Amino acid sequence: MSTQNNQRLLLHVCCAPCSSHVLEYLYSQYNITAFFYNPNITEEEEYNKRINELKRFTAEADFAKSVTICEGDYEPERFWEMSAGLEAEPERGARCYKCYELRMRKTAQYALENGYDIFTTTLSISPHKNAAWINEIGKALSDELGIDYMYSDFKKQNGYLRSIQLSKEYGLYRQDYCGCIFSKKQAEERKKNL
Repeated sequence: MSTQNNQRLLLHVCCAPCSSHVLEYLYSQYNITAFFYNPNITEEEEYNKRINELKRFTAEADFAKSVTICEGDYEPERFWEMSAGLEAEPERGARCYKCYELRMRKTAQYALENGYDIFTTTLSISPHKNAAWINEIGKALSDELGIDYMYSDFKKQNGYLRSIQLSKEYGLYRQDYCGCIFSKKQAEERKKNL
């Protein structure tokens, strides 16, 4: 890919570990703003831990020092409204699809309102996230709002493995659930059954 430093990319970021490889991969190609909008993180202590870890990481990693961090509003009530009736859905079910859409819509709207050229999300780096759904939502938002979307599956070509390596290198806090109370309960159940 050719260098495109003049293009402004709004990158939705869910956490520092997921952003690590994505930022390393894209930093020389775009002028990046990391947009931290995650109303799915339903516990404020966890939310603060994740945003602070992202700030620490971007201050320490040479390839991320020029990245601007933009913190969206912390709106867990938006997640509760969105997930009403979907509480029993499993991870990677209908609740997750709607959660991706909630976060990506806010990202696309912010990108459009603030003059960005393109938007995308780090969500596709996780093996627990459905990249086809993420790209479907991105395309729909691009068509609806008229802003370019970067298709991605950042876990491919060892992207997820690289994020684990970078997490170890920088001592990043790696959570074992996406952030919502439902996925936290599922993670706790998995631990009990080990």
